[in-house]
Amino acid sequence: MAEGQASETPTRDVLQPLPLIEGAQSAESLTGSLLSPIERRPGRVWWALFLLTLGGTGLFALSVTVTLVQGIGAWGNNIPVAWAFGIIDFVWWIGFGHAGTLISAILVLFQQKWRASVNRFAEAMTLFAVMQAALFPMLHLGRPWVFYWLVPYPNTMKIWPQFKSALPWDMVAITTYFLVSLMFWYLGLLPDLAAARDRATTPRRQFWYGLFSLGWTGSARHWHHWRTGYLLLAGLATPLVLSVHTIVSFDFAISQVPGWHSTIFPPYFVAGAIFSGIALVLTLLLPVRKPLGLHHVITDKHVDILTKLLLATGMMVSYGYLQEHFFAWYSGDEYEMAAYAFKRTGTWGWLFWLQMTTNVLVPQLFWFAKLRTNLVVVWFAALAVDVGMWLERFTIIVPSLAHDYLPRSWEHYSPTWVDFGLLFGSMGFFGFLFLLFLKFIPPVPISEVKELHHELKEELEEKERRERTESPLREKEA
Repeated sequence: MAEGQASETPTRDVLQPLPLIEGAQSAESLTGSLLSPIERRPGRVWWALFLLTLGGTGLFALSVTVTLVQGIGAWGNNIPVAWAFGIIDFVWWIGFGHAGTLISAILVLFQQKWRASVNRFAEAMTLFAVMQAALFPMLHLGRPWVFYWLVPYPNTMKIWPQFKSALPWDMVAITTYFLVSLMFWYLGLLPDLAAARDRATTPRRQFWYGLFSLGWTGSARHWHHWRTGYLLLAGLATPLVLSVHTIVSFDFAISQVPGWHSTIFPPYFVAGAIFSGIALVLTLLLPVRKPLGLHHVITDKHVDILTKLLLATGMMVSYGYLQEHFFAWYSGDEYEMAAYAFKRTGTWGWLFWLQMTTNVLVPQLFWFAKLRTNLVVVWFAALAVDVGMWLERFTIIVPSLAHDYLPRSWEHYSPTWVDFGLLFGSMGFFGFLFLLFLKFIPPVPISEVKELHHELKEELEEKERRERTESPLREKEA
């Protein structure tokens, strides 16, 4: 009895809003309502955003070209600040990709049904964010055309990567994370691509959706293999949430730079990555929910759950901030204490306190239930966290390098237009890919939502049967 109650309650809570879908009385009408975002012609807002992000992609291409032609000297990097925007942007983008794996893989294993309405957004965001992140380490090599030197492959020169360096670790981590995330995302797409193929009204759409659906027919054999593969990939992807950003944190933790050499970095980086990823999910999800006609599928209940996750991971990040500064003081190391004092009060101290405001104070709003479902507050809070997590990476990297052990080597850092072009251009490229996703890919997993809708329908019918059976007994007793 206890087991049945445990599985029934969360299902009812998440599924209650689903009957509000207009015309969703049958499986066919539900499929049509969820495929409507890709069957409609894009409106003026979509085209305006598309042109804006296309311009951002052009800026990104220009900045990359200048970097390749002039070299890293086109950036504001200097000695000792040899790492700056390039690595800041890399860590920022790779962090965004972690919410997709959390929502998709881990919650599959824990059988959390609410993920069905938002996991497609999160998975697409993961892929596009990892694509941005992968570009920055290659550009930072100085000679990106020989990036394959980081791969340990047999060659006649018997030259192997330097495994004491964090760069080969990043190469393996990013490649593995991207490939597993891509396979997991694409496998989940197969039933929906087949549904889009069957409803296509033009030969071109039938051909392309048919090609990418890989002959899916929806037979029992296909569903059996699909469920097995999906569960296996979820189990494979789950450790990546911890491993990938742990490896990214080793870029800093294995060094001797004051402010970096810390054992708190791996869990601190993982919590920060999930924190920023959930914030980006909310930032992207809320503006497109109503225009795509998905506000009855992605309900206030989902927003409430995501904001609770944002609050929980925000508390973890706040604890990491506290631990950093406490152990710098507790260690008694004058270099560590000086590095953290410079973060708080030095040239970039105002960025540190802005970071504390956005990442520590802003999530505290979500202790209040009314604010968790106020979409304007949630969107601006999520956007503030996105900005604050970039500032966190800046305050980790630049101040520690600018003020290291030797005062005579201290140097101020100033970014150039190429640095800003790569940052804002990568945002434009990310937005460009995301808009294409909204236009051509079903944004909500149709098969999973239909399954949940069917479960709810059976649950409501069972409830009505019980009420009809019990009502004569109650009347007789009365």
